[in-house]
Parts: sequence; structure tokens; C-alpha cells
Amino acid sequence: MDKGMNLAIVPITFRQACGFIADHHRHHQPPRGMKYAIGVALDHVLVGVATVGRPVARHLDDGRTVEVTRTCTLGVPNANSMLYGAAWRAARALGYGRMVTYTQQGESGASLRAAGLCPVADLPARSGWDSPARRRQVRGTDWIPRIRWEIRSSTVDDLHIDTAA
Repeated sequence: MDKGMNLAIVPITFRQACGFIADHHRHHQPPRGMKYAIGVALDHVLVGVATVGRPVARHLDDGRTVEVTRTCTLGVPNANSMLYGAAWRAARALGYGRMVTYTQQGESGASLRAAGLCPVADLPARSGWDSPARRRQVRGTDWIPRIRWEIRSSTVDDLHIDTAA
């Protein structure tokens, strides 16, 4: 990276993140909701965003896990790994013990590895989310195998919160 380039994590709103994703993501639309969003700027210009929310897979939604639902950058070196690292630091600061995300088959995962995430599951291609009971629009990302990645704190399995009190 040039010495003149100043890459920095910046706060952004859900609306800003969704606008950036709508304009620049190659295969997904903006998410419907989130817990928080993070931006990365190059010399004060937004060049990437990440959104973090509840895990989409119900069996992962244990109250201690968050999912990076989108990252989107303009291809600036190191921007994506900075977003994943900042998303994990924020998750831990908020008390979460695990963060997951997914890549499609054929994506390298280099940014995820750089941020400390590890591949934990190879997932077969889905036939889609549409069903007779709940109609959904085809988005063009079905029929593609995926990899689930995760990072977890060393104490995530030791923590149990009793919510009955």
C-alpha cells in the first residue's frame, strides 16, 4: 500500500451500508436488517462496508453468535480483511463469543484467513429458499456450494447466561 493511502475503519449507518451494497455488491442485495455496520475509508472516501446481524441459520442463533451478512468493497487492498477484523472486535466488545460468515465455492477466503477466521463446514448447494408455504424470489445465488467460516473466543463454550431470572 502506498504511504499516501490512509485506510481507516469508520462508523456508518444501516442506510449507508445498504446503499453501498446496492451499488457495488456483485451477487447479493442489501440485508433486511442488522445489529451493526462498519465502514472502511481510503483518504476519507468510503471504499467498503460490512453488515453484521443474527445468524441466518436458526441452529446457529444461540444469542452468543453473530453473522457477517455482507461485506462489499471497491477492491482496495486490505479493506475486506480490515472489515472482518473490526467486525470481530466489535462483536467481542458487545459480548458475543462467535462470529460466522460464508463464502461461495471458488472464493479464496484470503481476507477471512487474514482476520483469523477458519473454514468449519463445506455446505452443499441449495435448491433455493422458495417454497410453496413461503414464496421467495430467486436471487441468482442458489445452486452454489458454500463454505462456513468462524472465529470464536476461547471462552465461548464456558459462558452460559440464565435468562430465567
